[in-house]
Amino acid sequence: MTALSWDGSAPSSGRTETTRTVEAGPLALRVTAIGSDTAPAVTVTATGTPGVLLVEAAATGPDTRLRIEWHLPCTGATGYWTPHTNTSWLPPSWALPREASLPKGAPVGSLVGPGDGALCTFAVGELVRPVTIGEGAVEETGRFSWWVEHDGPTLALRLDLSGRHFADTVRECADWWAGLAPVRTVPAAAFAPVFCTWYALHLAMTSADVERLAALAAPLGFRTLIVDDGWQTDERTRSYATTGDWRPAPRDFPDFAAHVRRVQDLGLNYLLWHAIPFVGDRSEAAKLLAGHTLAHLPLLETFLLDPRSPTVRAHQVDRLAAAVEEHGVDGLKVDFIDTFARKPQPGAAPHTTSPEADCATVAEGVRKLLAALDTRLRATRPDVLIEHRQDYMGPGLWPYADMVRATDCPHSAVENRVRTADLRLTAGPLAVHADPLTWHPDESPEQVAVLLQSVLFATAQVSVDLGAQHPDRLAAVAFWLGVMKEHLDLLQRGELRPHRPELAYPLIEARRGAQLAFGRYAPLPVRAAGEWELLLVANADQDTLVRIGFDRAPGTVDLLVQDCLGGTVARAQTPVGGTELSVRVPTGGLLTLRR
Repeated sequence: MTALSWDGSAPSSGRTETTRTVEAGPLALRVTAIGSDTAPAVTVTATGTPGVLLVEAAATGPDTRLRIEWHLPCTGATGYWTPHTNTSWLPPSWALPREASLPKGAPVGSLVGPGDGALCTFAVGELVRPVTIGEGAVEETGRFSWWVEHDGPTLALRLDLSGRHFADTVRECADWWAGLAPVRTVPAAAFAPVFCTWYALHLAMTSADVERLAALAAPLGFRTLIVDDGWQTDERTRSYATTGDWRPAPRDFPDFAAHVRRVQDLGLNYLLWHAIPFVGDRSEAAKLLAGHTLAHLPLLETFLLDPRSPTVRAHQVDRLAAAVEEHGVDGLKVDFIDTFARKPQPGAAPHTTSPEADCATVAEGVRKLLAALDTRLRATRPDVLIEHRQDYMGPGLWPYADMVRATDCPHSAVENRVRTADLRLTAGPLAVHADPLTWHPDESPEQVAVLLQSVLFATAQVSVDLGAQHPDRLAAVAFWLGVMKEHLDLLQRGELRPHRPELAYPLIEARRGAQLAFGRYAPLPVRAAGEWELLLVANADQDTLVRIGFDRAPGTVDLLVQDCLGGTVARAQTPVGGTELSVRVPTGGLLTLRR
């Protein structure tokens, strides 16, 4: 084999390294065993899909780390997709590597080329342990290089060089992960619209405030209420100094169980927020858990707990389970798990270790904590609902969650659209939730509808003061929640293809059987390929002329155009004798075609 110049390679570990080079289709892979005197064993297996390969490396030694490196000419590349939502650029090879582990991220990426085709998509078959990933364009050679490595005697790598739509290749990586560990059934309630208190109230909440909003939310179509940060403290500043005790603030929530029942009587599931890694400076728990922390976070006024400690795990499980066992809530919003993966800041003291740590890595401690919590909760409520959040959404967390939410992006329709679409590709069985939509009370109903359309392919969450809304804003919410409910299987469980990642997905498509749905976020034509019986086009753009192309003339169709409030703009049986159709659809409106 011709000698290769391994530009963009991983930095040397300073330990003994043995390397071998193997062929994997059109690629040459450099496989290295770090800490071993014996070259690693490598097998390359073709899967049932042309262009998709499984690479498995193994090494000997008690303290071995494995690495795989490869590269391709960076020709035609338009963007680089990762679960971290910055697809509009190509990272340089000298950028700091990222780390994916159970508390944070997912070990997957895709170099995207013309027509949204994947030039190379990869995934690592690891659910818990940290995986270090280097990826980027090499300035000197014009190639794109990758390297992945982690501790342990084996490393499994899935490479997709099929050139198919990048979304299909990423979604199949998630399917591969699903075969590596048990996957639980997510209850239907996880896909129902959510009203969240955070942007509406922040920490200034009482039981009366929450019940007022719940009573307004239920008739609009919301089926779950998330009571966010504030229920456990009388303080009103954005501090986490009182976290860790997890008891209702007595002045604001004098009878918490009765309050929960009143909300549930409205037809809403009740979820309660907890920041599981934190024990605040002014909490009683800080004294109990002293010495079992990883770091102090002065800006947040809290300690970061060490999940490797049995004392920490027992305390957190007891306090979080109390929400279900004592107060009767239906589930938990589990926040800040990704903080467990936090690295010490420059100049800060290194992370400490609990003296009773019973596992080697923080990631394994997090797994033990979540597993113990899951077992405890389901003993009381088998259908308990658990929400996690981006950036902790990897496959190792799937057994302990039902839904995963886009990270905070208030007022940003574009960011919410991109984040929810990205999560849909990697979330496996979980319901994907939007970050709660929020807007100024004077926002137009059309723009309220656009916000909802931006998360059309996810479970909608909303957080505004519903009592301060004009009736037409509420009508827009009710209409679009109704659309999402009617077409839930298509929109949330259909095969998703977000188009043009480098342009923040100006068009998103979902297909389920003979049903098609499009979110149109820019003045682009829609291509309704293949056979269909139902076609939806949500128009979130100011350009109201929606142009649709077909593979063949669809014949006579039932056409319905609705505005942002659900009012009928046009209804007709329309003959379509050609392969194109143009229809005026108002901004925030919906076009429905049936054959």
